[in-house]
Amino acid sequence: MLFRTTTEADLGNLLDCVVEEPVSWADPDRLTAFLKDGNYTHDRIWIAEDEGKILARAVWWGFPVGGPLALDCVYVDASVTDRVTLAADLLAAAHEAFGTKPEYHVFLPSGWRDDPAVVAAVGWRREALARNGLDGTLERLRFEWTGGVPAASDRLVFSQEPDDEVFAQAFQRVAVGTLDAHTRAELAVKDAAAQARDDVAGYRSLPGDRSWWRLAHTPDGDLVGLAIASANAGGPTVGYLGVVPEHRGRGYVADLLNEITRSHAERGATRIVADTDTGNVPMAAAFERAGYRVFAVRLVTSES
Repeated sequence: MLFRTTTEADLGNLLDCVVEEPVSWADPDRLTAFLKDGNYTHDRIWIAEDEGKILARAVWWGFPVGGPLALDCVYVDASVTDRVTLAADLLAAAHEAFGTKPEYHVFLPSGWRDDPAVVAAVGWRREALARNGLDGTLERLRFEWTGGVPAASDRLVFSQEPDDEVFAQAFQRVAVGTLDAHTRAELAVKDAAAQARDDVAGYRSLPGDRSWWRLAHTPDGDLVGLAIASANAGGPTVGYLGVVPEHRGRGYVADLLNEITRSHAERGATRIVADTDTGNVPMAAAFERAGYRVFAVRLVTSES
């Protein structure tokens, strides 16, 4: 068995790799589009090949420049009797080359645990990941807005701020006591100021325009929070929003979310997508009150 990265000459065979299971995957349209855009690159696509036949394929997502950021697709041919072992060995080869073990993001239907086919598809992939030390899981609800533009807030003043350091300071303040699992995990291993600057850099790297970002203040100038309207390859998103600790418990989350929704709608958006952890009950409730509905689940598997 040969484990290797792919080249342009492999494209036809890569497009023949079809995942029949009910999980998200790098289908031919996505594969060709992302290869063109640079979110997929051949040095981030690994295959297990036997006598010229692709028996397994793993595809990592990232920006056009830099290393892999997330595992996007795991495929094993139906003829393989031990899918877990082959997938685990392929991932191990890639991880050794990368020098890192990126998270695996898979998108599932809501209520996926009630579907044995989805459970089985997730199960063998998670076992392969666990053999590589990725055994931590985080489940995030995927919400979408498709209409109903909220009124502007009558109690907060929203403003642009060109200075990234000011936004970093706001990120740092709203991170105190956050329920967001990713932020909490980052704060466990990073200095708070560095983590906040990384957040700013991360959102700047996305397709959304920096001019969409807003700080929220009371009429007398007290900082309440921040509202980051953003975008990804799929379109407009709710990037990030947060309230500083001293202003929590007053329903300001709704004002921030409505501002993001309004700003996207004013630019012509007809669909806005957002994620939040299943454990962040207040945020999930805020999305529902704002007219967002759950349409899927993002399951993230990472090193624990």
